[in-house]
Amino acid sequence: MSTDDRDRATLLCVPFAGAGASFFHPWRELSVGQWRMVPFELPGRERRILETPYRNVVEAAKNSVYDIVADLGEGARTVLFGHSLGAVLAYELVHLLSTRDVRVELLVVSGSPGPWTQRERRATGLPDEEFLARVEEFAGFRHAALDHPEMRELILPVLQADCEMHENYVPSTDEPVSVPICSIRGSSDGLVGAEQAQEWRRATTGRFSYAELPGDHMYLVDHAREVLDLIEAESARGR
Repeated sequence: MSTDDRDRATLLCVPFAGAGASFFHPWRELSVGQWRMVPFELPGRERRILETPYRNVVEAAKNSVYDIVADLGEGARTVLFGHSLGAVLAYELVHLLSTRDVRVELLVVSGSPGPWTQRERRATGLPDEEFLARVEEFAGFRHAALDHPEMRELILPVLQADCEMHENYVPSTDEPVSVPICSIRGSSDGLVGAEQAQEWRRATTGRFSYAELPGDHMYLVDHAREVLDLIEAESARGR
């Protein structure tokens, strides 16, 4: 790790269902000189395509934390960002990282109700076409790769596993974290309401803030710059 990297805080980005670490590669370019970006890689996609995807959030966090600590480095100042599935996975990681030599300064959760609220309408267990239709309804868009048979064969099992672990998620503890939490929501998100997004207030004994950005559930696709600016502003409040 370079001296410049050590001096900068690390932004650990946890992807949403079906996504890989590459979703955050453009964020790395946008945050040059601002953050040391570390995208979180889950098995079953991209460089870990041959590995079996997780079906349990708590298991995924516990089995990943050692590699994450190694990537972050000793005494690292760290901010976590997670969208949708990534939000609850990041929450579990904060519980684990806070017991290790990692200075978690802020948790930013996006497009997610509080960790104790489960989705009423589910996709898990539906036949493939119905499953994809339900996921498309949830997300507000359909990934173009799903229309290509070979790509669909690769993506569908991962998406199904991700949805299963998200929809069956139960927090590992009812104890809140002490890390400040910022909850972000797309202003026209039809999947997560404003009241649900603000349930995260109960998940921390520290500072809580709430913000909305223009767009639907996947607002972050078009508003990466605004998300990074918001994270920087919230991080600065705690320094």
